[in-house]
Amino acid sequence: MKKTIPTYDLNDISQLGFVIERIEKRTQDSEDILLNKGIHRDSHYIFSCMESGYVKMMVDFNTIESRDSCIFCVLPGQVHQGFVMNEVNGWFLAIKADLIPDTVRSVFEESLEEIRPLSVDKDWIKTLNTSAGILYSSHTAEMIGSKEGFLVIQSLLHAFLGLFAFAYSHKRISETSGENRSFQLARAFRILVRKEFKTVKSPSEYAEKLNISRGYLTEVIRETTGQPAQYWIHQEILTESKRLLVFTHLSVKEIAYELGYSDHTYFSRLFSKLENQSPSEFRNKNKNRQ
Repeated sequence: MKKTIPTYDLNDISQLGFVIERIEKRTQDSEDILLNKGIHRDSHYIFSCMESGYVKMMVDFNTIESRDSCIFCVLPGQVHQGFVMNEVNGWFLAIKADLIPDTVRSVFEESLEEIRPLSVDKDWIKTLNTSAGILYSSHTAEMIGSKEGFLVIQSLLHAFLGLFAFAYSHKRISETSGENRSFQLARAFRILVRKEFKTVKSPSEYAEKLNISRGYLTEVIRETTGQPAQYWIHQEILTESKRLLVFTHLSVKEIAYELGYSDHTYFSRLFSKLENQSPSEFRNKNKNRQ
């Protein structure tokens, strides 16, 4: 086990900022781009569109299973590992965050719930397959080598990603229809926490960054999510601490410092209070995941 969780970057395999691959009756093997990395993070997004087959993987301690017609997204920084892939047909797109339109990123990064595989009907899969197929056949050296060709590829990327995001947005239509200021604020808070949790620990500090009072932030977050603001801050801290406890051999003290705590005993007490077990106990119980 290493000091850090391996993080893979697309620059190691592509200079385009994205990789698109057609999957045909894929079963796990040693050459598999999806399943042969072990436990790791990616610095980029992964979008998968599955027509048929079965996939089982771990994403941040959650077991994810996908069957038949479905789509799924893994965000940058999430720790994941493939377990099973059986007779899978579909498309796989890995892409750097800076190539993704903000409107698409917001669908996934500002979600008030975890991103899970989304079942879609076969007509929608057909539409996504058509979009992916045109993108795949168009990203030739000749197209990439011209300004006009690159604009075409960029447009095709945006079309595929837009369809993907639309499907997830449509699923949440009841949440977003008539969306008010409270939901907008809750999303802004959640994405800010994901970015700042190592250095900003209190609701008051987040309220200040959002130019609102702590009382208003507390009221809005509890109303829209059912949990207080501090809960979501702690969730980000817990998720990252669990990643580091299980998938690295950093000491508890080193993990505390990595997460922005100068007092590692305070971090240990906080973890124990929130998880009903100490960091060391959590690490020992999850050794089989390494």
